[in-house]
Order: sequence, then structure tokens, then C-alpha cells
Amino acid sequence: MSQAPFYVSPEQLMKDRADFARKGIARGRSVVVLRYDEGILLLAENPSPTLHKIARDLRPHRLRRSRQVQRVRDDAPSRCEVRGPARIFYHRSDVTARGLTNAYAQTLAGVFTTESKPFEVELVVAELGLTAETDQLYRLSYDGSVMDETEHVAIGGRADDITATLKDLSTSVLPLREVFDHGVRALASAASGTLPTQDLEAAVLDRNASGHRTFKRLSDAMMAQLRED
Repeated sequence: MSQAPFYVSPEQLMKDRADFARKGIARGRSVVVLRYDEGILLLAENPSPTLHKIARDLRPHRLRRSRQVQRVRDDAPSRCEVRGPARIFYHRSDVTARGLTNAYAQTLAGVFTTESKPFEVELVVAELGLTAETDQLYRLSYDGSVMDETEHVAIGGRADDITATLKDLSTSVLPLREVFDHGVRALASAASGTLPTQDLEAAVLDRNASGHRTFKRLSDAMMAQLRED
């Protein structure tokens, strides 16, 4: 006599997937993205000298597993390239933070609802505007939900603690040195200890950079100088 298949309600299935993703994310290190008066600072707790949590092309992010990183990042440009019948965009201005965010959200939502395991992923998309008023920060969760942020946003295992530390702080009116200090303090406070410079990864989107490349990684020496000033 055949046994009846085990039944799980859709609501319970979604809850189990969400719990699985949150537990995986909670084990990861944190990233905080903060606006400052001349750009956007991207700061991560990352002792690895070769595996970056921060990426160029409007896609600073924190993803827990390399295969998930590659899939989400590869899928978004393909969604952004075609916006009409046989129409392909090549200019960098055609790809916006909002467009990438929508593409990432579709990928994450599709995985969350259709695959057996969701991605253990949180992601930030940041775009540097021509003026501070046009800067954009978006936070994406494992299920594809999107939140529009203003001054700063934290993701990763201790994001709630970092957010609480930075609560009510308007970083967009502060210089880079002060914002860097606030970011490091928030990461260290959430980690319940100190963070040496070599355990940090940082980059900026600099509005005053010469040419069209506004993204610049900060070396250990640059970060040490910011901490000393």
C-alpha cells in the first residue's frame, strides 16, 4: 500500500526558506555603505586579501557563497541589456542603480520561490549621482524585496546592531574621514571588539574624481591614514 505524500503548506514552505536564508546570512561578516559629503563609502569586515565583498559597476555587494555571487551578478546585466525588441545598450549611463536593482530582485525572488534552497544573500546597490541629492542606495534581501535607503545601510550578520549604532546620524554632510571613523566604529561595536586595518576592505565612489571612473579601492595605507587623521 502506497504511503500518502508528505504535505507542507505554502505558507510553511516560505517560512522555512526564509529561516534558512536568515540563518546563513547571520553567519556572515557585515558590510556598511555610507554617504559622505563628496561621495559614497563602502566598508566591509573582510580579512581576506583576495576575495572582495565590494565590486565596481554600480554593484557593491555582500554575498555569502561564490556560486551565488556569480549567478546573481551575471544575470543582472543580461536583464539590463535588452529594453526593447532587438535593442541593446552599451553606454554606461544606460545601466542605472534602479535597473540593476530590479534585475537583481527578479533573480532573487525567482530563486526564493521556485528552487529548493534560497540564496543566503543580502545585497546593496549604490549609484553616485551628479549631486548629493541624486545619490541612490538600495538594499535587497534574499527574497527579492527592495528597500530604498537614504544616509547609510548595513547588511550581513550584524546589520541590525550596526544600524542601531548609526541611527539618526546624517553622514551625507560629513567629510570622508569622519564617516570612515563612524563606519569602522559601527562595525567594531557590532563585532564586540576592535578591527585592525588589515581586516577591513573599503572603497569610495568619489564625486570629485577625475575622468569617468569614480570608483576607487582604499589600500591599507590609505585606510590607516584616515584612522590617524
